[in-house]
Amino acid sequence: MKMFNAILSGAVVLACVASTAVAADGDAAAGKQKTVMCQGCHGIPDYKTAFPSVYRVPKLGGQHPGYIAKALQAYKSGERNHPTMRAIAAGLSDKDMADLGAYYAAENTKTAGK
Repeated sequence: MKMFNAILSGAVVLACVASTAVAADGDAAAGKQKTVMCQGCHGIPDYKTAFPSVYRVPKLGGQHPGYIAKALQAYKSGERNHPTMRAIAAGLSDKDMADLGAYYAAENTKTAGK
């Protein structure tokens, strides 16, 4: 179990380092202008969606910018499977994703995507 935890921790660190490069050029001000599609779900306090299954919609404020960008890339590629997120990500460029990551990273977790 200790070996598994060590491997998992190493993988998380590598993912964070790699994802930092993805969103390094993100512009938070530009990202704020691109949140219209996000706010319909992520901007509602304690929102739960019923499609494709019932779950709590995560808050995005305070997230690591690279994580947001990588998650959006995974939805766009189909690596992550959520019909609504895949449709939204399909129309985003890498720059859009980096900008959204920068915006949400700069937002306080208690205010962004409540």
